[in-house]
Amino acid sequence: MSLIHKTSQDLFHRAQQSIPGGVNSPVRAFRAVGGQPLFLKSAKGPYLFDEDGNQYLDLINSWGPMILGHAHEMVEKAVRDALPGSLSFGAPTRREVEMAELIISMVPSVEKVRMVNSGTEATMSAIRVARGFTGRDKIIKFEGCYHGHGDSFLIAAGSGAITLGVPDSPGVTKGVANDTLTAPYNDLAAVQTLIDANPAQIAAIILEPVVGNMGLVAPAEGFLQGLRDLCTKENIVLIFDEVMTGFRLAKGGAQELYGVTPDMTTLGKIIGGGMPVGAYGGKKEIMNAVAPAGPVYQAGTLSGNPIAMSAGMAALSYLNEHPEVYTQLQHITDKLVNGTMLNMKQLGLNYTINQVGSMYSLFFTEHPVTDFASAKTSDLELFGRYFHEMLQRGIYLAPSQFETLFVSAAITDELADSYLAANLEALQALKA
Repeated sequence: MSLIHKTSQDLFHRAQQSIPGGVNSPVRAFRAVGGQPLFLKSAKGPYLFDEDGNQYLDLINSWGPMILGHAHEMVEKAVRDALPGSLSFGAPTRREVEMAELIISMVPSVEKVRMVNSGTEATMSAIRVARGFTGRDKIIKFEGCYHGHGDSFLIAAGSGAITLGVPDSPGVTKGVANDTLTAPYNDLAAVQTLIDANPAQIAAIILEPVVGNMGLVAPAEGFLQGLRDLCTKENIVLIFDEVMTGFRLAKGGAQELYGVTPDMTTLGKIIGGGMPVGAYGGKKEIMNAVAPAGPVYQAGTLSGNPIAMSAGMAALSYLNEHPEVYTQLQHITDKLVNGTMLNMKQLGLNYTINQVGSMYSLFFTEHPVTDFASAKTSDLELFGRYFHEMLQRGIYLAPSQFETLFVSAAITDELADSYLAANLEALQALKA
């Protein structure tokens, strides 16, 4: 099968004349896999449709938010019902209060919450609040964890655990980098070394409790609890970035799944039902430092947007009232992962698959993937070939080895069978 993408190619050519790189977010450009990006026109349930009329089974789901599938009837109705009331007020609304109450009831760590407009805004704000609350300047992040494009997070790891980070992007100052320390994910000893080398200077440790930005990487046994214990001992604010994992791995996110409660949590994606949204929350004593209750300033004209709140309330309410969704997601994802492993065994291949709940990644490496260094042992050229083999068979995967896949509740057993048939053919093509 060979799909035609002429309209997408024409649109990409046009886009490059008016948009940097032709896209509004870098991964969309397909640079990591080669070729040119698809321009999508519509989506429904488990399917995407591009500008050339091609249909794809979607394993990205807008990078996570579409946990119920695209254009879910209940979410769309909530948006339609909210539209006559106006798109924005720049003033408080009932929906903001209801959304805050619902998030607090579902997420173990959150006693108060502030709505923002993106995951990046949420993490930037959480770091500022942690610094203001503690009176300290430095933070610890983990190599390969992505927390949006805030300056503090675009820092590469140094040559050792106590080496200061260096800017990973032009425009990020060395001063910012000096306050950002990095450690390998799943390495508690490295975190302890950083703390010891910077006594009473660490404001916060921020991490994805389950990583989705070096491909899917799970926390090692005891890693999250070890961080919790260190932060409690050293009066450091522990921040879980659950923009991806929140409400996806469980109603209460990864912190519910692993039974470890952070001091602060950042959220996004699912809480907007597909609309642009973000949030950060945590202990009352920390969140009361946020203006106008406290001295740490953060504001946003469109924060708590009524349309986004309506879509998010519909999605969260459905998940809260239908816990069987998580059982179904686990079943389908298990089927996709186990079937892929059987396909590889049949062909004598020995790649690595990581999975937590409805998130998973196939790494083109024989080594276990437990951190960014091991993820980088993957064969990126081979992944690019695999991506295009699957795309030509109507399967839309993340266009990067270092991104996770997100399964939606709209994927049935029959569609999982179709995926596995395409997966076998694609793997056979790689081996040929």
